[in-house]
Amino acid sequence: MVTDRTDLYTEFGDSRLPPGQQQTDGFPVLSKGGTPAVDPAEWSFEVFGAVDDPLALSFEELQELPGETQKQDFHCVTGWSKFDCQFTGVSFPIIAERAGVDSDAVHVMFHSADGYTTDLPLEDCLREEVLFAYGYDGDDLPADHGGPLRVVTPHKYAYKGAKWVTGVELLTEPERGYWEQRGYSSTADPWNEERYG
Repeated sequence: MVTDRTDLYTEFGDSRLPPGQQQTDGFPVLSKGGTPAVDPAEWSFEVFGAVDDPLALSFEELQELPGETQKQDFHCVTGWSKFDCQFTGVSFPIIAERAGVDSDAVHVMFHSADGYTTDLPLEDCLREEVLFAYGYDGDDLPADHGGPLRVVTPHKYAYKGAKWVTGVELLTEPERGYWEQRGYSSTADPWNEERYG
């Protein structure tokens, strides 16, 4: 079963294609550097910081959590959008429930195997369409698109969706991630064209 999340734009704007974006049928590969070598058998995923029960999960353990497949749109800050992507994974709210988020947690930092970080307010993460995705279009998520695990954030520009994600840190104060420290928007709303801070 596939849950269609492509209508979420109605919460943010009038058009499925955000302003300044061009629709593409391809799926360009962009990252801050090369694709790191990540072996799913040795990879681990941690949830830490302002949580009641820190998590450390193997790839197999993560896949045993309740998962789903969602049809989503994908918006890159460089100006292209890909419609109808099918991502399979575990939603952020499920991970948050397992870890028990502290009442004073307000912000989230995602950590990646290549040293990349990106941040979002907690309220922007606690949405069903924010997925820790390990599958794409019925297959494993390709390494160049962030496999074995990436975050997808269809209501934000895609730099908020960390590739090769290894950890989620719950924070009691906002902090800026890799691109945010370099002038990119912390809010990253495509329908308001919030590309740069």
